[in-house]
Order: sequence, then C-alpha cells, then structure tokens
Amino acid sequence: MTEAERKKKALQEKRMQQMLAAGASVAGLASEAEEKKKEKPADARRKKKGPQKEEIDLEAAAERARQEAEAAAAERERAARELAEAEKAKAEAEAAAKKDAPEELEDWEAAAAKADEDVKDSWDAETDEEADAVQAEDRVNGDSNGTNAAKTLPIRDGQPPKERPIESDTESSEESSSEDEELTATKRAEAKRKAEAKQRREEAHEQALAARSKDNLRSPICCILGHVDTGKTKLLDKVRQTNVQEGEAGGITQQIGATYFPVEALQQKTAVVNKKDNFEFKIPGLLVIDTPGHESFSNLRSRGSSLCNIAILVVDIMHGLEPQTLESMKLLRDRKTPFVVALNKIDRLYGWTKIADNGFEDSLAMQSKGVQNEFRDRLEKTKLAFAEQGFNAELFYENKNMAKYVSLVPTSAHTGEGVPDMLKLLAKLTQERMTGSLMYLSEVEATVLEVKVIEGLGTTIDVVLSNGVLREGDRIVLCGLNGAIVTNIRALLTPAPLKELRLKSQYVHNKEVRAALGIKIAANDLEGAIAGSRLLVVGPEDDEEELEDEVMADLQQLLSKVSKDNRGVSVQASTLGSLEALLEFLKQSKIPVANISIGPVFKRDVMMAGTMLEKAKEYAVMLCFDVKVDREAKAYAEEQGIKIFEADIIYHLFDDFTKHMAQLKEQRKEESKLLAVFPCVLNPLQVFNKKDPIVVGVDVIEGNLRPLTPIAIVKNNPVTGVKEIISLGRV
Repeated sequence: MTEAERKKKALQEKRMQQMLAAGASVAGLASEAEEKKKEKPADARRKKKGPQKEEIDLEAAAERARQEAEAAAAERERAARELAEAEKAKAEAEAAAKKDAPEELEDWEAAAAKADEDVKDSWDAETDEEADAVQAEDRVNGDSNGTNAAKTLPIRDGQPPKERPIESDTESSEESSSEDEELTATKRAEAKRKAEAKQRREEAHEQALAARSKDNLRSPICCILGHVDTGKTKLLDKVRQTNVQEGEAGGITQQIGATYFPVEALQQKTAVVNKKDNFEFKIPGLLVIDTPGHESFSNLRSRGSSLCNIAILVVDIMHGLEPQTLESMKLLRDRKTPFVVALNKIDRLYGWTKIADNGFEDSLAMQSKGVQNEFRDRLEKTKLAFAEQGFNAELFYENKNMAKYVSLVPTSAHTGEGVPDMLKLLAKLTQERMTGSLMYLSEVEATVLEVKVIEGLGTTIDVVLSNGVLREGDRIVLCGLNGAIVTNIRALLTPAPLKELRLKSQYVHNKEVRAALGIKIAANDLEGAIAGSRLLVVGPEDDEEELEDEVMADLQQLLSKVSKDNRGVSVQASTLGSLEALLEFLKQSKIPVANISIGPVFKRDVMMAGTMLEKAKEYAVMLCFDVKVDREAKAYAEEQGIKIFEADIIYHLFDDFTKHMAQLKEQRKEESKLLAVFPCVLNPLQVFNKKDPIVVGVDVIEGNLRPLTPIAIVKNNPVTGVKEIISLGRV
C-alpha cells in the first residue's frame, strides 16, 4: 500500500468515527426522555389525568428512537463501506500512474486541506451520505409527531448539522492559513530578491572600488563658505569673469549654485604664479559650490559642506570672524573637511596699491611699509581669532605643515590679487593629499542640490554628480515628499563652461555627463523631490523596490525640517532650500505654517491660504519669496482680504511679516482695551465740574488709574442701608 493510500484510509476512518459519533448522540436523547419520564408522573398527579398512559407513550417513543438510530447508523456504515471500496479502486488506479505521492501532513484536517481534487470530491460525497442519514432521521421524527414524546425528539434534528459548522470553520481556517502561508512565502521571496539585489550592488561597488586608479582622478568638489557680504560670489565672479553677484537681489546669494572650472581655465588663471611650469595639474577640473552666507540659509551651507572634498572659508580681513563664519567652521570641523581660508578684501587696507590678477606675495612686496605693517597687524589678529576657535593658522607661503596648520590666502575679489594663489593651493592640496578620495569611481554617486520650477522645463533638479556617468534616458530613483520618485531623465543640462548653474542661461544639452559636475535634470514627477537626498540610477541587475527603500531611509532626517500644521500661514518659495530657510525662521518666531509650495503663486494657492479666514484670520497670509504672483491670484486675494507678502531678499520678507504681526497685535490691543480693567481705589478731593464732562480731583489710594478705566461711586442707601453703585463713566 502506497503512502497516499494509507493517508486516504486514515482519512476514511476518521470520517467513519465522526458519523458514528453523530448517530450515538441520539442515545443521549433517550436518557433525556427517561429523565422527563421521571418528572412526568408528578405533573400527572397534579393534573390527575392518566399518568400510566403518558409513561407507556414515552417508553415506546424512546424505544422507537433507539431502533431508528441503530438503523440509520447501519445504513451509514454500509454507505461508508461502499464509498471506501470505490475510493480504494480509484486510489489503486492513481497509484499506477503516480507512484511517488508528495508528503502529506499527518493531521487529518491538514491532509484534507492539502489533498488533491479527487479526495475533495470524496469529501463532498461523504457529506451527501451524511445528509441522507439526517433526512432518514427527520422522517422518523415525522412519524412520531402524534405523540407527546415527539415534543422532546426534534432536538435530534439539530444534532448532526452541529458538526457541519465545525467542518466549514476548519475549512475556512485552513484556507486562511494557506493564504497566510502564500503571503508569507511571497514576502520571503520579495525580501530574498531585495537582499540579492543589495548584495549584487555591494559586489559591484567593491569591483568599482578595486578598479580605481591614482592616474584617473575626478574633479574635486570645493565648497565656498563664509559670512554674508564677505565676497564669496565676487571671488568666483573674478575667476569666471562673470557678474553674477551684481545681478542678485540685494547683491546677496540666496540659492545654492555650482560652477565647473575646466583644467585649462585653472592653468590660465594660475599662470602668473606658475611661471616656471614646475606645477603640473593632475585633476581634470574643479567644481565649486557657492552657498548663501545669510543666517537663514544654514541648511544650504550644511548641504554644500556635506558634498565637498575641500572648502574655501572666506573671511573679511577688516572684520575678522563673524557669526556665520563660526557656524561654517563648526560644519567643517564636524565633517572633518579640510579647508583653506581666503582673507578677502585686502584692497581695503589703507594705501593698498592694486596690481590686477597678481600673486599676493609679489603684490605685498610692492606695497609701502605702512600697508605691510597694517596687513601684518590684521593677520596676527586673524590668527589669534582662529586659535580661539581651536585652529592653528599660518600664511600660505609660510606654512610648512599643511596637516596641522590652516593656510591663510590673502585675496581681493575686486583686483583679483591672491586668487591665482588660492586656485593653485586648492589644486595642490587635492591632488597631493586627497588622491584616495578623488580616484574616479565608475558607480554613480549624486546628490540633489536644489528643486526648481523653470519655465519651459517644468520642475527640475540641480544635481552634483560626484562619481560615475549619467546618461539621457537613465531610470533614476530619488527621495520624495510623498514616497520614492522613480522617473526617466528627459534632459541632461549643463551651463556653459565657467557659468553658474543656478542662473537661467543658455543650457548645453548632453547625451551623457561624467563626474564631477553640476547638472540640471529635467524629468517627470519631480514636484515632490527633496533637496539634499541621494540620487540612484537603476542598473540592469538592480531591484527597483530595493533602491526605493534605500533612498527613503534618508527621508526622516530631511522631513524634520519641513513641518506642517493645520493652522498657520502659507509659504511659497522658488526653491526647496529657500523654503527650508523660511520655515526655520518661522519656527524660531513661533509662527505656525499650514501650507507650503514651490514655484509661482496661482489662484488655487491663494484659495488654500483663504481657508484660514474662518479658522484664524491673522494667519490668512501668504509669504512669497522670489516667486511670481499671478494677476488673477492677486485680485482674488484683495477681494477676500488675504495678505500677500512678496520679496526677493529673504530678510525683507521677514521684516514685512514682522511689521504685519505687530500691527495685528496693536489692533487686538485697541479692540480689547475696553475689556481690560485695572482695579483701583480713589478718594475724591475736589469736584470741578459736575456734568459733561465730570471733572474731579482724586487721590489714588490703591491700584493703578489708567485711561478708559470705568469708575463708580459706592453709596449706602440711608433708608435700607443697602450699598448702591453709581457708574460715572470712563476716565
């Protein structure tokens, strides 16, 4: 006998036992009938009507019930035997075709769930037989309806079906458990697939690391940091020969930008300090990230400094270390980023004679003794300020230990003096001391710098490509506000050489770009992209879902800065970086924010802000930074009484909103001044005028007497002795 036949036989025996149990339960009714038989005589004595006849009827009914139950059981046994023989014949035929049956569960319930279709048919057949047996019992019950005992017997009709719900429950639980098993198996398979994809990616990363070479370097990424108005953008303008700084609102940088300097431009700029050609450039170029210096943009400084290999810290030689300079130094120290210091604005030293685009050492030698002394004095003060912050600093050409001392490079963004020295020092430090981190890696490493809406392109992202190659049509995964964004690159745009990425200009369309470079990517569904997050490329062997999980792991840290409340003002900005800066200011000012958005302001945005008119009128305000406001939106705002504040300079927006809040506060004070009462006790001295207006000279005995304080006289009624209060009006 095969394993399958044994299982089927065990199953049949179980079913037989169930059927017998169903028949045996009738015997319980007989005993019940006997109990009732014992009770009946007492009832009969009370009624005084033929107790003997009732007893005989009950005994006869019980006897008939026993006989019928035995007959039904015999019938069921016969049917089961016939069924078992039929099944056995079928099983033998199956065994001939399929000798090795799969392992089944020992438990008969699990066996029923796991059995093939034939076993399920036999299950149904048995159930039909059981139904026949129940019908036979019902017929017996029908015959005995005429007797009093029949009133106790219909309970029998309900007994056999009692097992059916149990069977159906078992079946449903088996189905649900099998579904759970399938679900668990699916999850396990998915987890396994993701783990394999991650392992493949790690192996590819290891291979890419192994393939690196010291002869194949990428461009270093340099971040320029410092206090507002120290001349960061002006320094870059001098190198680029552009005029970005003067084109900015208020002359201050309020967005993060990137400029690529090819090696040819670096060689040309440093020629004045490399006359003997004894310095050779090994790097293919230099990517400089320009960050805002205003205090509100700490998020953008942080984002820029986290990307860079080396940094330039710009310090105004006339003012020394300022608040944002100290903040930038802390960022660099926390990230262990090497940096050089540009001591800018040396042309402001009294009596300085300018020599355009010259090396600093030559320029200083040509200055008068007084200028040299003033420079030395300010230099020592700067070195002392750095020492207070825990940094040893030394003039770059006197610095013998680059590892322990920070190099100070005096520069002038207006005359260009010292700029060649700074570029040469950056190239020297990166290619000699940072070769390990600059070796070109074939694996794509990219970070989203900014999210912007640009006319003609829609929502775009500015990306710093640190390693690898990006191609048009590549499938990319990046972090979004509403979940991971998976899209295809529609256009890879780069600014013209020596042009700023953040400024709208004639972009160059590329089929592919190689690191390190600042690029603008146009693609679909970028509206919710989060600046500061990683950008991953889906390779042929990568699992897309695994990459989505990877990028979304960064979300919590980034979203902690972009928070929303149900009651508050609406904020709209041109870029996510500016939006974060605005939100940080509002958070410090304890002003709640209800709605945030990026890009131009339309009527729908104003309608969103208008919901605050019902909740809290003072928050029916829109703060719009560096964005255009649609004419229809302006008209709707005026009609509904919604305030729209626009500004190109971030702190002007702060000032306007602060002034608006102060006005609202004064207005509320004015409205509630009649409600505020300062208690006082007065003692009248002299009445000068008794009516219109009442003029009285008083002594203030207790409290404060203020304008608009309501005053009254307390008078005792001489007849009743009750105190009467007579109001005189307000002061």
